[in-house]
Amino acid sequence: MAKRLVLWDVDHTLIATRGVGHEAFAAAFERVTGRPLEKQAEITGRSELAILRETLVLHGLPRDLVDFQEYTEILASEYLRRAGELRERGHALPGAAAALGTLASLPGVVQTAATGNVRSVAEIKLQTFGLDRHIDFEVGGYGEDAEVRADMVRVALRRAGVEPNEAIIFGDTVADVEAGLATGVFAVAVATGRTSAAELTAAGADRVLLGLEETAVVAGLVCDLPS
Repeated sequence: MAKRLVLWDVDHTLIATRGVGHEAFAAAFERVTGRPLEKQAEITGRSELAILRETLVLHGLPRDLVDFQEYTEILASEYLRRAGELRERGHALPGAAAALGTLASLPGVVQTAATGNVRSVAEIKLQTFGLDRHIDFEVGGYGEDAEVRADMVRVALRRAGVEPNEAIIFGDTVADVEAGLATGVFAVAVATGRTSAAELTAAGADRVLLGLEETAVVAGLVCDLPS
């Protein structure tokens, strides 16, 4: 089989943090600003960079107040502190482990992340649930790479050295679908998050799944990807 790059969204596609993510963000925000978090910007389908900047504005603070590299290090440390709690309260979504394992057994398939999370946090989240061993984090696109999801996908394509028709996105948000439309990457929407299957279909997803439990279907989409 020709080389295939599988781009995985993380939150609500592979895992659920069940509130731990919000708590880590709140703690990191207070550490870098000296102010408690009062309200958080919309997070669904957004990059960490965009979320932080908009949250700063919501608190009447300048968008560029915080050094983003420093912030990502602090955020990662907050996730590490909560790793046990994340494991206890959160969970891998049904079918995620099986899908990752099955795709890893297919020749020519490289799996990575295309996520609004910064890389360090994406690694911690997937490691916590044992979902990291089939992911090549080096070629992913992350929340520190761009504000817009489509640009994260472009970064991943460039790092992996593949063309758009050699890649496939699995994600749960309209932003994932829009990234596929903008880049020419086949977009599989997984209705396991806050966006309904009907909304994902209306957004223009190439295929909509209700979950990842049907491993053969997931593998078939990757194997049958139009070249």
